[in-house]
Amino acid sequence: MGVLHWQGLGHLFARFWPLLLIIWGVIKLIEYQQAQREGVRPPGIGVGGVFLVIFIVSAGLIATQANRVNWHALGDELNIDDGDFNLFGETFDYNDELSQAFPAGGNLKVVNDHGAVNVTASDDNQIKVVIRKRVGADNQQDADKYNLSTKPQITVSDRNVVLNANTEGAGDRRVITDLDVSIPRKAPVVVSSRRGDVNITARDADVEISGQHGDVAITDINGHVTLNLERSSARAERISGDLSIEGRANDVTLSDVKGAVRLNGEFMESVKLSKIGKAVSFKSSRTDMEFSRLDGDLDLDSGDLHANSVIGPVRLVTRSKDIRLDDVSGDVHLEDENGSIELRVNSLGNVKVQNRKGDIEITLPAKAAFSLDARSREGEVNSDFSELKVDNGDHQAIATGTVGGGGPHLQVANEHGNIEIRKGSAVATTPPVPPPSSPKPPKSLPKAKPEEPTDN
Repeated sequence: MGVLHWQGLGHLFARFWPLLLIIWGVIKLIEYQQAQREGVRPPGIGVGGVFLVIFIVSAGLIATQANRVNWHALGDELNIDDGDFNLFGETFDYNDELSQAFPAGGNLKVVNDHGAVNVTASDDNQIKVVIRKRVGADNQQDADKYNLSTKPQITVSDRNVVLNANTEGAGDRRVITDLDVSIPRKAPVVVSSRRGDVNITARDADVEISGQHGDVAITDINGHVTLNLERSSARAERISGDLSIEGRANDVTLSDVKGAVRLNGEFMESVKLSKIGKAVSFKSSRTDMEFSRLDGDLDLDSGDLHANSVIGPVRLVTRSKDIRLDDVSGDVHLEDENGSIELRVNSLGNVKVQNRKGDIEITLPAKAAFSLDARSREGEVNSDFSELKVDNGDHQAIATGTVGGGGPHLQVANEHGNIEIRKGSAVATTPPVPPPSSPKPPKSLPKAKPEEPTDN
């Protein structure tokens, strides 16, 4: 005899709650007829009866609407933790293993709609899969049936190997399958995950991941990395090739990337970059940023952008952010609409800074040679360089002139805020090595056409 769970009772109540009102009405009718036969006053409905009817009707309507909701899909959409969403029924665990020969020069595609994927390097020419599965069911018999219908499968066609977790084989029943996969180090990997963490390490080949509702971690990849994310976080370190991220991401942390980095989409939380060997491109609805190399660190969130040891040319167009760039080399183009700007230049190039609201502070090398044109409509201009002519008028403040015989041109404009031109340390600094010319990209990651700046 099966065990009746709350889920079954809920479905029954949602479908048949009007019968409770009918039964209650029949009981009251019988009581009335019996009182008539006995010649006594029939009992009324009373306050308790009214509240009972209201309760049954309200609970019934709520249960009916709740019964129409796909709770599993809702849990995926709201990113509710798996362990907290098994409100009805029980969870049954199953373990399994798969192993077979991996074709020489082959590549792997992993499809897992619900569960974690972990890919590591193997010491032989085999694909080995360790399977950990959790099945939601009312009883052991049903769980066994769902387990059999959701067996992961490996299919091989020429050099293409596909590992399918088959979590959809149980219909609307919740099945979570974690896969630990080991394959030869030189095999390229493609992972498609709708819900679950993805972790790939130690690969001498390209990696491509499409992930939703999970954390993605990539480490020690000698190849290109492509990530397409939806409400996921990403962490990548020690990547020898180019790295591209598109979609809607939460936290993104990238470090020690030898190639170029391209970020295109919406980033809900923080973006942290460290030691990027080639060009960086970042495009979102609020920020459009490009520069040639990052020898230091960059930290970007909804209200602030801090970076150091940035190699230009630098182009940054954003709004509603406080910007601080330290030890910048080369040409600089900055535009902000509502926030302060602090720019500390190491090796001076042409500089153009525009701000609508917020102070601007630019620190230049003490012995820099340059020409300046700085203007503020509703603020003051201050300078540590005596060679510059400063005029703080009633309606506009202006600073112009040439320092050290001239050189790169600085153009600074501010509508509502002060402009400060500061003199930095007199200690000479060695200019950074200019970024290498971009080599022709490999076929696996063709160079995209230049994108139009986003509307900031």
